[in-house]
Amino acid sequence: MDTRFSSAIHTLILIAASEKPMTSEDIAGSVGTNASYIRKIIGSLKKKDIVESHRGISGYTLKPKAEELTLLQIYQAVNETESIDLFDLHQNPNDRCVVGRHIKPVLTDMFMEMEQTVALALSGKTLADCIGGIQKRLDAADYKLII
Repeated sequence: MDTRFSSAIHTLILIAASEKPMTSEDIAGSVGTNASYIRKIIGSLKKKDIVESHRGISGYTLKPKAEELTLLQIYQAVNETESIDLFDLHQNPNDRCVVGRHIKPVLTDMFMEMEQTVALALSGKTLADCIGGIQKRLDAADYKLII
């Protein structure tokens, strides 16, 4: 399974919570990957106006407010698609088989319904919800999510 979506959320939480612009090297150290992978993710996020960088200033900043950025927007940005594509169908079922003849339309309808449900759920969650989830896990007396 691809990790671009979760890596993008991780990246955006770091950017949103940081008091200074975060570099790809800073982010990669937290995500546990290399900076070039983070730069690819950030490139997709920049195309959708989710993050920005400024000439002469190292690092990235979040453009929208975390409360306004949905997980669906993040998913679509890093997957470079408007639709949710969770399931693939095998391509060559045997039409002489009763199951093979009917499997594609049955699964296509089911998969589309499930993907629409996921899209609706993602549109109801924001980056701020993710940040809040992390904050809840921290001991409020000792920690505040500031990078």
